[in-house]
Amino acid sequence: MLKATPLSPDLTHEERLVAIREAYNEDRSQMTLMLAHQLRVPEVDVIRALEGDTARELDFARWEEIIRAFEALGDVTVIVSNGSTTIESFGQFGGFNNAQGFLNVRSKSLDMHIRGWELASVFAFRKPSHLDKHESLSFQFFDRRGNSAFKVFLNFGGKDPAPNLVEAYNGLIERFAK
Repeated sequence: MLKATPLSPDLTHEERLVAIREAYNEDRSQMTLMLAHQLRVPEVDVIRALEGDTARELDFARWEEIIRAFEALGDVTVIVSNGSTTIESFGQFGGFNNAQGFLNVRSKSLDMHIRGWELASVFAFRKPSHLDKHESLSFQFFDRRGNSAFKVFLNFGGKDPAPNLVEAYNGLIERFAK
């Protein structure tokens, strides 16, 4: 495992982007959460630095519509991390309703209560999996502080995504492009 050096606060914006891309390119399968931790930057900065390469920012104003579109994908892996814990859940989006500002997901396999007022950006992101180097396809939501709110993986290791999954992924990107 590579160890990235924390970024200097004296770097210009462009220098920061270059330094993040160079650190990512040392091992494109590394977890962006860990790279952000090593560089001491918000994870969204890592993803944003990869815009046009492996990342594509989507129209955040349509965040709820994007989440509702996940229902058609079938089973996905949802990863939620906070400062001390990461949890992975496998299931299907559905059973949506709105209550007191929350977008609730209440299917047989997923139970999420999303605070939309905390969300700030969403990206489509593809990269080799840190588990086995197979390409993973995901949609990643970030909060106002630049931390990951949750990530939705269409595939999660084991094998490269099937052509129909890649087609669905690309279709969502086109539909929700910024």
